[in-house]
Amino acid sequence: MCIDLPIVLNGGCVPSRRRARDGADVKIGILGTGGMAAALGGAWTAAGHEVVIGGRNQVRAEQTAGRIGAAGYGSLADAAGHGDVILVAVPAAEAPQLVGGLAGCLAGRTVIDCTNPVVPTSDGLMLNTGGTTSVARQLAAAAPDAHVVKAFNLCHVSIWTLRPPTFEDVPLAVPYCADHAEAAAATETLISSIGCTPAPCGGLARAAYLEATAALAIGLWWAGQQPRRAFPSLAEAHR
Repeated sequence: MCIDLPIVLNGGCVPSRRRARDGADVKIGILGTGGMAAALGGAWTAAGHEVVIGGRNQVRAEQTAGRIGAAGYGSLADAAGHGDVILVAVPAAEAPQLVGGLAGCLAGRTVIDCTNPVVPTSDGLMLNTGGTTSVARQLAAAAPDAHVVKAFNLCHVSIWTLRPPTFEDVPLAVPYCADHAEAAAATETLISSIGCTPAPCGGLARAAYLEATAALAIGLWWAGQQPRRAFPSLAEAHR
């Protein structure tokens, strides 16, 4: 049964009460009520983390929270004020303005961006950021006191419903980009807790490469191809 947690009132913000790197019981606020919010929120809830779903539509927030067994639900500000780590799981085009509106709540917190700024064109999927920046960098500019991380954007939503995501007996690698050491550690905690392997890919300046990789991979999937075949392991290459 889903309940509103009494840690935030009227959309207010509270300081993060412990650091996410402490381990098993990370407090996570999720901005959004859609597929990625449910899939990752469900995985983290199953791993023992304390998840609160925040949305503009309270009925949808309650439904998503109830479906995954989350600890609570509320407004976007409620979720932002709850988490040591905040997942941004809204459409990429809406994310910078939404995060900017919550900048005060997000100060000092790890903010994970799982969005993909892709649009279908006659030439296939293309980034709508112009190729010179990333949504993650836009979020960092909108909330300059938050610690933004790019992660969890390369796989289809269904992958995050697996317990755990393992393929050919190998745990899924989750690439991420981060500038802040504690935010990187928090992200690695969440990746490892759902049975995946953290794959650090550098600072936030490289987040655009993760977004471009997603555009390429999703385009290949839509064309009926298998992106994994383009990346053989080093062991296989050395045979």
